[in-house]
Amino acid sequence: MTNPASTPPGAAPAAAPPEVVVARLRSHARVLFWPTLILIGVCGATGYFYGSFAEPWENVLVLVGAALVVVLLWLIPLIAWLTRRYTVTTRRLIVVHGIFVHVRQELLHSRGYDVSVQRTWLQSLFRSGTVRINSGLEHPLLLRDVPDAGLLQRVLQDLMERSQTVMSTRRQEQSAFGEESAFWTGRQP
Repeated sequence: MTNPASTPPGAAPAAAPPEVVVARLRSHARVLFWPTLILIGVCGATGYFYGSFAEPWENVLVLVGAALVVVLLWLIPLIAWLTRRYTVTTRRLIVVHGIFVHVRQELLHSRGYDVSVQRTWLQSLFRSGTVRINSGLEHPLLLRDVPDAGLLQRVLQDLMERSQTVMSTRRQEQSAFGEESAFWTGRQP
């Protein structure tokens, strides 16, 4: 931190440290258990039944049905899991999701928010949980089934406190500059 008294008049305060990525997360991979089990079952059933019918169109129908089941019950859940990402940086939380419509939400730590964790018994076994972030908006932001949810909650609270401390220090520095601020005031010298 720079001392406002030692900064020459008209000089800007020291630049903020660069934004650093703290964590990149996805939902727990446990959500892919049932789709993967379905994929294995469909592959086994297709291998067993393909070629056992007398008519060639029936064998083709087995392949088409298997491909359709694999796309609907394995590929789409996999792509949905891959497209939902949570990125925590030193300044903000970024949530990106969507298969056909790409949605990006950002929440600055300096705004302040309430962080809570909700867990089912299965999530407790895997130390995961749903992190609920209430920033005063109509709908809270939900980070669904993230791994090590308790650690993420503590990290978000620490980043929020640190960000608010930095913001209050900047406000004090700006008020110490008074009329000689580096910001444009609309007056010509």
